[in-house]
Amino acid sequence: MGTSRRVFLGLIAATPMLGHTTTAHTTAATAAAYANYSDIYRDPALREGVDWGRRMLRHPQFGRTVVFAPHGGGIETGTSELCLAIAGYHPATLQPSGQVHDYWMFEGLRSSGNTELHVTSTGCDDHYARSLAAGALNAVALHGCTITEAERNWRTLPDQACALVGGANADLRTRVITALTGAGISAVDASAHPTLDGGDPANIVNRTLLGAGVQVEMTTPLRTGMFTTNTAAQRKNTTTQLFWDFTTAMRSAVTGLEATQQIL
Repeated sequence: MGTSRRVFLGLIAATPMLGHTTTAHTTAATAAAYANYSDIYRDPALREGVDWGRRMLRHPQFGRTVVFAPHGGGIETGTSELCLAIAGYHPATLQPSGQVHDYWMFEGLRSSGNTELHVTSTGCDDHYARSLAAGALNAVALHGCTITEAERNWRTLPDQACALVGGANADLRTRVITALTGAGISAVDASAHPTLDGGDPANIVNRTLLGAGVQVEMTTPLRTGMFTTNTAAQRKNTTTQLFWDFTTAMRSAVTGLEATQQIL
């Protein structure tokens, strides 16, 4: 697999987008749940830039790993900022540092009621997100959950501030758990969780060239501890040491996996 395949897969997207891009569609609010992103994009009641938004970046050179935040902004708070940082960009300045990765995020932009915009990861039909996944060997998806959701029908967490690591890539799953634990962050293997396991092949994180990625569910206390001012406007400006420890651990796990992969 080489750059030519990467370019071919990039044509799946309607328009190549280089740079930290926010896209626009006709959009708006309804009390109904959405089965996929296409339903949101087609809803004439919703307004992009008011109710929802997308941010994405595809690098011109081949990248092994893509980072996703399918429920960013006010849907699962903190995941947008982590998506940028793990992809190698400072969430406040967007300045790159070290190795950079492609990324895609969908964000709820309302002051409240963003959970209405939650689309399951198996319902992620965004053409750009799927194109990025299809052109990458690996994927990391960042999610947020409550303690109740994390423990429901499963087991008690070792710490309320905990990361549940799932997804179909067992190697990367182990690397992430090891790296997070080494950074002093509680992390457990969630591959057996009844709802947060992230193992479905239709999950956007598993739509890679290898058919496997890693989904990281972070409890509310873990995400809250990553910012001194946990608001939409100030999260990016008030990241704590915990935020950067988490970011460094995730990037280290990805780098370690990429070092074992050969590009043909």
